[in-house]
Amino acid sequence: MSVHPSISGSAQNRDANSGTTKVRSGFELDIPMLEHWLAGNVASFAGPLQVEQFKGGQSNPTYRLMTPARDYVLRRKPPGTLVKGAHAVEREARVMAALGQCGYPVPQIFGLCEDEAVIGTPFFIMELVEGRIFWDATFPGVGREERPAYFDAMNKALADLHRIDHEAAGLGDYGRPGNYFARQIARWSRQYTEDAQAGRNDDMDRLVDWLPQNIPAGDETTVVHGDMRCDNMIFHPSEPRVLAVLDWELSTLGHPLADFAYNAMMYRMPPDIVAGLAGADLASLNIPGEQAYVAAYCQRVGRQNIPDWEFYMAFNFFRLAAIFHGIKGRVLRGTAASAQAQSRAEAFPRLARLAAEAMDICRQA
Repeated sequence: MSVHPSISGSAQNRDANSGTTKVRSGFELDIPMLEHWLAGNVASFAGPLQVEQFKGGQSNPTYRLMTPARDYVLRRKPPGTLVKGAHAVEREARVMAALGQCGYPVPQIFGLCEDEAVIGTPFFIMELVEGRIFWDATFPGVGREERPAYFDAMNKALADLHRIDHEAAGLGDYGRPGNYFARQIARWSRQYTEDAQAGRNDDMDRLVDWLPQNIPAGDETTVVHGDMRCDNMIFHPSEPRVLAVLDWELSTLGHPLADFAYNAMMYRMPPDIVAGLAGADLASLNIPGEQAYVAAYCQRVGRQNIPDWEFYMAFNFFRLAAIFHGIKGRVLRGTAASAQAQSRAEAFPRLARLAAEAMDICRQA
């Protein structure tokens, strides 16, 4: 399986998101213009060029570029009118290039084109990494004895990212440092409360009130991925080793524990929403439990423990619930009609309930 970004971690969507297809209508590329740009900007490029589109990556359309010598990946802004600040492929290229210089596992960036005259929108060219992508958080197809090593590799990828000196990596201005939780809670609370058509939810209302008053003391800033799940990683074809972390669209400077807890949500996440382990028999599968996974991360980054763990879980389920609430609003307004949008709208109250459960554990502590 080849490098491509995910749009859903659900196992049911694996076939829909894996591999390539003919370029979809409305997403065509000007092949002669692109070929001319590649010849002048990518040292290893030599045509002729053939193009297919990855099934995943619907936020930022992603293509497989095939030549006789090697294949590449092109990731572009989508055509049409865009929300300001969204689909920032320039930021993705920048952060991957910087992290690659630090030895972090990301695809190599071969070039960035900000000239819309070439294919209509900015794009970048990156390495095609061959390996395995797991759309199911139980890591099917992996031997029972090997499975813990895959979770450890995923854990290490997060810890290694959070240990990178972002200033030294040239990413000191990659986001706003400090007050990450306060800013994020305010942003998602505002989005939730202002979308009247999507309705209110008792769990969300309680979270909007409680979260900003209970942000843990202390502040930290690192590069955060923002969407670190197993299906946004390419593993070695036969070894428990991460070859590349994908889909940096949501990356910024933020709090590392927000990023880590987002990944660890998998332990409580219903697998029909995104890649999750809720309901799975972890002992039978030989998957380390949530506490062991947290302890492994703490050991890697030099923490004794994470005292306010349930706050970080509540925050991340709240953030995702707010995103799904926004999708619900768009479904009701008729601006998001896909089956995936409908299922996410229906999942909103379940995510809000999971956030409230973590909040209530925090309150009882």
